[in-house]
Amino acid sequence: MAYQFICYSNCSTCKKARKWLDDRDISYVFRDIKADRPNVEELNQWLPLSKLPIRKFFNINGQSYRSLSVKDYLDDLPTEQIIHILAGDGMLVKRPLLVGNDFVLVGFTEEVWEVQFKKQLTYHQSV
Repeated sequence: MAYQFICYSNCSTCKKARKWLDDRDISYVFRDIKADRPNVEELNQWLPLSKLPIRKFFNINGQSYRSLSVKDYLDDLPTEQIIHILAGDGMLVKRPLLVGNDFVLVGFTEEVWEVQFKKQLTYHQSV
């Protein structure tokens, strides 16, 4: 199975995540988040698969987040509107995103990715 790897090429964290995938021979389809940003439908699907609150989908260290002052009004908005904001600017989305059939990883924390892939290996070996 090829995973969808969504990132920004100039991002150092994305480079680390990509190397991590390559070092483990995990196949993926690369998608540039700036050129092909996640849309509303995808974000609606990914949010429950991530098991994270929607706030975790924001790149809080990015220029777009700061220039739009997103933190000032985020708590007052319904989820639907927040998803539309995320879909409007790929640079608002925390990266990388790794999308599988039944999970979405947001950001790169090696330990979290290791745990996820141990689950995937265990599942595929038992099927």
